[in-house]
Amino acid sequence: MPQSSAQVTAAEISRIAGVTRATVSNWRRRHDDFPAPSGGTDSSPLYDLEAVRAWLASRGQVSAASPSEELRTTLRLHAQGGGGTSSDLLLLVLAAAGRSPEELTTAARLPDADLVARAQREASAAADTVPAAEAVRFGAGDASVLRALYACVRDEGGQAALSVLAERELEDSAASGTYLTPEPLADLLALLVTGPPVSVLDPACGSGTLLAAAARRGARELHGQDMLPVQARRSAVGLMLEAPQATVTVRAADSLRTDAFPELAVDGVVCNPPFGVRDWGHDELAYDPRWAYGVPPRAESELAWVQHALAHLTPGGHAALILPPAVAGRASGRRIRAELVRSGALRAVIALPPGAAVPLHVGLQIWVLQRPEPGGPERKSVLFVDTAADAQGPTGSGSGGTAATARTRGGSRSASVDWPETTARALDAWRAFTQNPETFEGEPGVAYAAGVVDLLDDVVDLTPARLVRASRAEIDPAELSAQVDTARRNLVEAAKSLTRTAGHEGWSTAGTAAREWRTATMSDLTRGGALTLLRPLPDTVRTRSQAARGESGEDGEPETRPVLTSSDIASGSGPTGTPKGPYDDTAPVIAAGDVLVRVMVGGDGPMVRVAGEEEAGALLGNVHLFRPDPARLDPWFLAGFLGREENIAGASTGSTVLTVSPGRLRVPLLPLEEQRLYGEAFRHVHSLRAEARRATRLAEETARLLAGGLTGGQLLPSQETTPRPPGDHPSP
Repeated sequence: MPQSSAQVTAAEISRIAGVTRATVSNWRRRHDDFPAPSGGTDSSPLYDLEAVRAWLASRGQVSAASPSEELRTTLRLHAQGGGGTSSDLLLLVLAAAGRSPEELTTAARLPDADLVARAQREASAAADTVPAAEAVRFGAGDASVLRALYACVRDEGGQAALSVLAERELEDSAASGTYLTPEPLADLLALLVTGPPVSVLDPACGSGTLLAAAARRGARELHGQDMLPVQARRSAVGLMLEAPQATVTVRAADSLRTDAFPELAVDGVVCNPPFGVRDWGHDELAYDPRWAYGVPPRAESELAWVQHALAHLTPGGHAALILPPAVAGRASGRRIRAELVRSGALRAVIALPPGAAVPLHVGLQIWVLQRPEPGGPERKSVLFVDTAADAQGPTGSGSGGTAATARTRGGSRSASVDWPETTARALDAWRAFTQNPETFEGEPGVAYAAGVVDLLDDVVDLTPARLVRASRAEIDPAELSAQVDTARRNLVEAAKSLTRTAGHEGWSTAGTAAREWRTATMSDLTRGGALTLLRPLPDTVRTRSQAARGESGEDGEPETRPVLTSSDIASGSGPTGTPKGPYDDTAPVIAAGDVLVRVMVGGDGPMVRVAGEEEAGALLGNVHLFRPDPARLDPWFLAGFLGREENIAGASTGSTVLTVSPGRLRVPLLPLEEQRLYGEAFRHVHSLRAEARRATRLAEETARLLAGGLTGGQLLPSQETTPRPPGDHPSP
């Protein structure tokens, strides 16, 4: 049925036009022909969308919203006019992602009736592959949403459109508390499931992040289950987009109460199950055959998930689960922990830094399990790794779930975790341990293999920090003393460098009032040719890999490139990501002098970076790239003003998830010579921030080594130290 006239707020007008809210207010006051409010209240008026668009068009104001933002706004207006949910559109995303950009452009230009008929056919054809999908029904009032969806898939890829639709469906279904497992953590779990496995199960799959990581490792049979139908549908569509070569089977149901795969045995299980759930089916599942290691108490739902994972493994198969730290030591779970250790099913417990995943304030753990093989070798030890002690990035500590899994709708502070270091520590210890558990020496203070007999006491406390830190006593005093001396010298040099940088005076006061200037949006500068906006490679054009065309590097293997991610910008590291799929010559490649802006708002660390030689040649991750014309724009000037907090806030959209709309960012209009003066000042600010991070990191490292050596007995306080007078204590 036809939609009623759509209405928009002043905030939505600002997003459509790519201007600030203040500019919209200025238009209302200064232009008599600006559309009058058609609804709302005096304090929050609503305006007719078509009247606003006509007014903007009469002044040559082209929409600056990104395709995904256009889709998000159109969906809200569609719902406001009585439109249905976005379930059918998930199917259309799957169908549209298999079309070329030219085909999508042609479809978007069809008359309404033809567009609706085509979308109906394409979505219906994909219905059989998606769980809980009902008959597709598009009507004439859906044409605007269909056009926005086709444009989003064409310009930003199927995954971008899928994320927007999932946001809407989660709101429609009143689901809350759902969070995404950060991609570096998902990759770590996939790597811990040794093999690589051919078949993988995630019994609380959420949006499919962990299964996607397994697919990147080579898994070809992906099985998922989730309690929320919207998440099951999203997971199925997302996995089919990201891993078209894999067989994807996703079901919508509660895995503990209604196992959709009762006879399935897989090579690997990855899972981030819900935490702290008491109503998980304790009473009705008391005699369930999955409880081979003991009936989980009502307060130990996590141990039910552990045994569910083991029940679905083939003998010798591995599982990796993300669990809260309380599972390792709660008294109610002692007997099951003892059985897991005694049988050899528990192979490793790895402590993560706080901020690795939601809940951000808790240092979560990864439990690695292996289903015992009949007649297999006796397991005499369990590996414990503590990556939490000093595995956080230079910006400090930073990124559960419902009855489905831990997954995201919001920003994450996991960018503050030093993921390369955390991953390396966990994998190095795990690989060395699995190669020969009997001779594994570990690393004092980081990794330790505890004997099964030693663990089976009255408590069976499996907390890595307790066991690993006890191994610090094994550090050689001379070796630790040398480490302290090296760390102290590096800290002194860093402090001197920071002092020199902080002593620079490259600015003066502006006088009695702050300077004001005319500004332009990035959309304005892009249209004027002063810069180019590049986006990550859309999913729809990942059709021809270099390997398929026979191109390779010098060693005969297909060329690969690293990916610069938002986390890299926040932490100040080089490119650490890997491509999600094949890429061709259309993939944007970073060049020195490019200005890079994080897509997601939140967390610690800078939002903007100027690319140097280290980043040159890398592919784009979840990052906006501005390539300025050096004859018109100075890159450091551009980066400095783009990263201004008020600028980022004014260009951010979304409710729970805040993303930067690049076209709405603004910079002053200044001559090139004056830009360069500002650019040099911003370059110095960047150096100051980098030196401060380096000094902070080295100070923490030096203090950690000193404290560990003094408490571990390897270091002694100097007798030449002047004692404090009695009662002379530092202020708290």
